[in-house]
Amino acid sequence: VIKCKAAVMWEANKPFSIEEVEVAPPKEHEVRIKIMATGICRSDDHVITGALVMPFPIILGHEAAGVVESVGQGVTSFKPGDKVIPLFIPQCGECKSCLGTKGNLCNKNDLALGGGLMPDGTTRFTCKGKAIHHFLGTSTFTEYTVVHESAVAKIDSAAPLEKVCLIGCGFSTGYGAALQTAKVEPGSTCAVFGLGGVGLSVIIGCKVAGASRIIAVDINSDKFAKAKELGATDCVNPKDFQKPIHEVLMEMTGQGVDYSFEVIGRTDTMTAALACCQYNYGVSVIVGVPPAAQKITFDPMLLFTGRSWKGSVFGGWKSKDSVPKLVADYMNKKFVLDPLITHKLPFTKINEGFDLLRTGK
Repeated sequence: VIKCKAAVMWEANKPFSIEEVEVAPPKEHEVRIKIMATGICRSDDHVITGALVMPFPIILGHEAAGVVESVGQGVTSFKPGDKVIPLFIPQCGECKSCLGTKGNLCNKNDLALGGGLMPDGTTRFTCKGKAIHHFLGTSTFTEYTVVHESAVAKIDSAAPLEKVCLIGCGFSTGYGAALQTAKVEPGSTCAVFGLGGVGLSVIIGCKVAGASRIIAVDINSDKFAKAKELGATDCVNPKDFQKPIHEVLMEMTGQGVDYSFEVIGRTDTMTAALACCQYNYGVSVIVGVPPAAQKITFDPMLLFTGRSWKGSVFGGWKSKDSVPKLVADYMNKKFVLDPLITHKLPFTKINEGFDLLRTGK
């Protein structure tokens, strides 16, 4: 058993509590990882506010990179010292999604179940004598974590962990939504709603795919400079207009965009993103985690004329196969990650990190 520091969320809508936790050794087919760097993602915050329902107490965090500390019985593909990225969408290699080419959402994922436990139904974390839940099979807001071997990818030993940790969620989610899910084509027009880390990664993906026009949409104009730096050709703040944003985008483009992306997780922007894409062959992709207990009402004529509405989890990438390749692409300078990193904080200042997230900084 390892004793270490972790940021425990005891109950909803409270700050993280830095506690000493006990991390059990890995069981059969499990890997214990020393976390070296972790990103903060809005999905973690959704659990705190109740928009994403998970059991408490819990150790959040799902976007990280680290080093294998030890492996459980039967683990052959990892050894202590390997550099790795935990995968919040596992790849078991046995279910229909893993075996087929159509999807990437492995049946062993905890996103749908929300059970907050390891695949065997137990936890590896204890604090003050209490069992602490895992989050999406990863739990990276801790110095050590235990993950199932299907939920970890070995990466290039030369990769800088404080940068490639973003490939564990935010970057891959946005980049893949453009390249894998929407399959953006050269010369096309795209609209991206929401310019956080994931939205900016969608812009990077659209640019790599060869889009000729990329319209960035956000109610925070402070985000526009970075969006332009990464490839946005136009920036639009809905607050600057009297009319609905989808009408503004229709006027800007004539017939609407070829591809739109909702990267916020709001139902009103999801319908706006659908309405702003070309009425016959436009594709709109939902990338932001939708809030619990909210429903969408929309005019079915929007779909009847031929538009496609899609969702994308982890950018459509098969996690175990794709993460090492994405790290290699980063090492080969196919894309940049530095502009996505706005602040670096010591682990004990995690609450300040979440304040920065909530204030759009």
